[in-house]
Amino acid sequence: MVRISGDEARLHLLTHLGLAGRRYRGRRGVRSMLRDLRCIQLDPLDAIGTNADLVALARVDGISKGDVYRHTMPGHAFEHFAKERCILPASAYPHYRDQAVQTPWWRLHARLERLDRAIIDRVEAEVAARGPITARDLTDHGQVRALDWSGWKGTSKATAMALEVLWTQCRVLVTERTAAGKRFDVPERALPRVHDAPALPFERWALLERVEAAGFLARAGGPCWSMLRDARTSDLPDALVAEGLLEEVTIEGSRRPYLAPAGFRDQKHAVPDDRLVILAPLDPLLWDRKLVKQVFDFEYIWEVYKPKSARRWGWYVCPLLHRGRLVGRLEGHVDGDTLVVVRVWPEEGETLVPGALDDALARHAEALGCAYYSVDAR
Repeated sequence: MVRISGDEARLHLLTHLGLAGRRYRGRRGVRSMLRDLRCIQLDPLDAIGTNADLVALARVDGISKGDVYRHTMPGHAFEHFAKERCILPASAYPHYRDQAVQTPWWRLHARLERLDRAIIDRVEAEVAARGPITARDLTDHGQVRALDWSGWKGTSKATAMALEVLWTQCRVLVTERTAAGKRFDVPERALPRVHDAPALPFERWALLERVEAAGFLARAGGPCWSMLRDARTSDLPDALVAEGLLEEVTIEGSRRPYLAPAGFRDQKHAVPDDRLVILAPLDPLLWDRKLVKQVFDFEYIWEVYKPKSARRWGWYVCPLLHRGRLVGRLEGHVDGDTLVVVRVWPEEGETLVPGALDDALARHAEALGCAYYSVDAR
């Protein structure tokens, strides 16, 4: 068991997760960032860009809102479950092919119980003949009983549910996200150059990838494990440590153990620059909130699904990263051609540098296609 300081853990995370050191640039930079991060978590909410937009804009220069999708799909990435639903690099596809990977809540079996297999096959054949294509442009196959997650309703359209099944089984892939909806196509067209068979069993490969994606992956359960929760309680983590493919780490101030990439201490820590960065609520730096509290002394709760009366901060609140510290939070939205900042909260004991914040807002407004930004309150 390796024990490291909090500062060493903080600098490792910032460097490893692409938030200190060299910045990526442009189309190739987006693809390189995705390969390095292993996955980018998806979320449909769009206050000042979607979660994937914000992850990319925090790391890549010379891009705009939507480029994280446009520069990766099709051909260089696909969507599936990793840390929940994510964009994954094309190199991961052979590991997912024929796996029907799912998170515990997805319930593929319930969809299969509701659908006639013939409908699934007909939808697949139509995508193969007409794709890339949206769900609304496919033949309507009638209604099915929707899934219910404690009041959250899934689709009641048989065609859409068949696409969900085919997507889970990697028989169709998302190739584009547009205002009209997602477009689907068959893998032969969406990822034509990906043919290699996986060299490792899926869970072994996926756990090594998840540790790389997290930087430090807590041995305790939690959302960071997602569809790998069974692997967490198996012999696999200990086996990978014993083989020298992972290391087990504790950070001063806590006995909580983490899995870390092998040789992570040999990594040269980058010096954070003077650029203030707006982080996505589901940025990989923020996946493990106990780790964020321990290493950055920053308590982060994403309150978007809380009732307004129960929120301490606000609806869509993004942390602010500056000089290697989490120095505050920001809530904003787009109104016409203006990025409106509703409120900025400096973290206790931290000072927001006015010029750095203004520069960050100007860059972000430009990336969103806004001509202006305004701050209602600071």
